[in-house]
Amino acid sequence: MSQHSQFGLLKSRRFLPYFITQALGAFNDNLYKNALLLFIAFSGIVAEQDSALYTNLAAGLFILPFFLFSPIAGQIADKVEKSRLIRAVKLLEVVIMLIAASAIVSGQIMLMMVLLFLMGLQSALFGPVKFALLPQQLHKDELVGGNALVEMGTFLAILTGTICAGILFDTDGARYLIAAGVILFAVSGYLSSRFIPLTAAGNPDLKINWNPFSELVNTLRNARQQRSVFLSIMAISWFWFLGAGYLTQFPNLVRDHLGGNPQVVTLLLTLFSVGVAAGSLLCERLSGHKVELGIVPIGSLGMSVFGIDLYFALSSLNISSDMNAITFISQPQHWRMMADLALISVSGGLFVVPLQALIQQRSDDSMRAQTIAANNVMNALFMVASAAVGILALVVMGLSIAEYFMVIGMMNIVVALYVYSRVPEFALRFMIWMLTHTMYRVTHAEMEKIPEEGPVVLVCNHVSYVDALLIASACRRPVRFVMDRSIAGMPVLKYFFRFARTIPICSPKADNDVYENAFRRIREELNDGQVVCIFPEGKLTSTGEIDTFKRGIERIIAETPVPVIPMALNGLWGSFFSHKDGLALTKTPRRFWSKVSITLDKAIPPEQVSAAALESKVRALMHS
Repeated sequence: MSQHSQFGLLKSRRFLPYFITQALGAFNDNLYKNALLLFIAFSGIVAEQDSALYTNLAAGLFILPFFLFSPIAGQIADKVEKSRLIRAVKLLEVVIMLIAASAIVSGQIMLMMVLLFLMGLQSALFGPVKFALLPQQLHKDELVGGNALVEMGTFLAILTGTICAGILFDTDGARYLIAAGVILFAVSGYLSSRFIPLTAAGNPDLKINWNPFSELVNTLRNARQQRSVFLSIMAISWFWFLGAGYLTQFPNLVRDHLGGNPQVVTLLLTLFSVGVAAGSLLCERLSGHKVELGIVPIGSLGMSVFGIDLYFALSSLNISSDMNAITFISQPQHWRMMADLALISVSGGLFVVPLQALIQQRSDDSMRAQTIAANNVMNALFMVASAAVGILALVVMGLSIAEYFMVIGMMNIVVALYVYSRVPEFALRFMIWMLTHTMYRVTHAEMEKIPEEGPVVLVCNHVSYVDALLIASACRRPVRFVMDRSIAGMPVLKYFFRFARTIPICSPKADNDVYENAFRRIREELNDGQVVCIFPEGKLTSTGEIDTFKRGIERIIAETPVPVIPMALNGLWGSFFSHKDGLALTKTPRRFWSKVSITLDKAIPPEQVSAAALESKVRALMHS
C-alpha cells in the first residue's frame, strides 16, 4: 500500500537509502566544488590575476561532462540493474575523493581541477538512474511526493555543502578537514547505496552507442517524440535558467545593493534553497497524491509576479553599510525583497516537481533513463545560456541587477505562454484545479474501483455543465466523455472537451450522422483500452433527481462487451452550473461554493448490463 504522507516514504527501504545516497552525493559535490573555488580565490595556490580564469574554468569543467556523458549514462541506466549501477557510481566517487583528498592536502591545483571534471562525470552518470529509479520503486500516488522529497533534499544538500565549505575553509587545518570530509561523505554515500533494493533494468537488450555526440542527437530526437514530455524537459531547463540567473548574481547583488557582507550572500542562498524545498513539499499536498499539472501554471505565475516585484523591491532600497545577516533581517526595508526571493523559489518548487514526475510517468519504460539524460543535457545547456544572457544583459547592455531580474521575470511570462499554447493540457488542468479548489470542494471514494488499465465504461447522473470537469479531476486515467453536442460545444468549455477527446452525441432524429459517429468513436476508444464516461439521461436534470436512462448504454456494451461502473455525483444540484431556479448561466448566482462527492459502485460484468439496472444502481448511490 502507498504511504498517506510523503514523509512516510522516509521510513521505507524502497526510498530512504536512495534518498540518503542522492543527498550525500549533492552535498559532497558542492563541498568539494566550493572548497576548490575558495582555495583558488583565497589560499594563494594560484596567482591573483589568474583566479578569475581558474574560477570560470572550474565551472566549465564541472558542467562539461553533462554534455558529453549524459546520453551514454542514460543508455547504461536503461540497460543494467539500477541499484548495482548506483553502487558502482558511488564507488567511483570514493576513488575520486581519495585522490582529491591527497590533491587538497598537497595543494596540487591542476590535479584538483581534473578531479572536479571527474566529479562532474560521476554526477552525470548518476543523474539518469537517480530519477529513472523512482517510478519503479514508488506507487503512482507516491511519485509526486517522492520527487518533492528528492528536490527538497537536493537543494538543502547543495546549500549545506556550500555553507560547510565556507565554514571548514575558515578553520585551522582547513585542508585536512576538507580532505577528510570529502572522503567521509563519499564513503557514507556508498554505504547507504548498498541498502537500495534491486530495481530491474528497463531495456537489458539495449545496444549502447558509445559515441557521445551521435547519441546526444539521438537522445534529443527520441525525447521530442512525445510533445508533453519534451516541452516538460524544456520547461524544467527554463527553471534552471532562472535559478542560475538568480544564484549567480547574489554576490554582486549583495556587494552593490545590500552592504557587501558575505553573510548576506549566504542568507539569500538559504532563502532560495529553503524556498524551493518548501515549494516542492507543498506540491504533494496541492496535487492530491497524483501528477497534477494544474499547479504548474501557479508556479510559473508566481515566478513572474514575484520576480518582477523583486525589481521594485530592490529599486526602493538604499545601499546599506556593511551588516551581518541578523542585522540585515531585522531591518523592515529588506523584508519585501526577502519575501519576493523566497516566493520566487517556492513558486519554482511548485513548477518543477510535477514536471519531473510527468517525465518519469509518461516516458517509455525502456527509454526512461535516456529521456532523463536528455533532460540533464538541456538543463546544463540552459544554465550555460543563463550565464551568457547574464553577461549580455549586465556587461554589454549595462543593465543593473534589479533590471536584469525584471527582464528574466518578463521572459518567464513569454516562455510560459508558449509552453501552455503548445500543450493545452497544462492550462486545462489548471482550470480544473482552480474549479475544484474554489467553487467546488470535491471528495471521492473508491476511485480505485476504476482499473489502472483496460477498457471500462462509467455511467453517471448528469447534474451540471461541469460534471465532466469534476469527474476528470478525480480520475487518474484520461476519460473520454460522451455528452450532448450542445454542451460539448459550449464557449470556453469546448476547448477542454476538444482536448479531452469528448465524443459529442445527439438524438438520431436531430442528426443521425452525429449519432452514429458517436457510437463508432466509442467503439474505437474502448478497443484502444480507454475509459469512456456517458450520462445515460441524455440531458441535465431539471429536478435534481435522475431521469430515465436511455438504452444507448445497452448498444455500447452489445457492440463492445466491457465492464460498466456506476457512478453518482452528489452536491451539485443548486450550484451555479445546474438548472435549479432557472437555466444555468442565465440566472442570478445564489451559491458559489459547493461540497461535491463522487461515489462509485463495483464494476458490473457486460452480460448483466441493462439501462434500468444501471439507473437503479446510480439512484441508490445518490441516496446512500
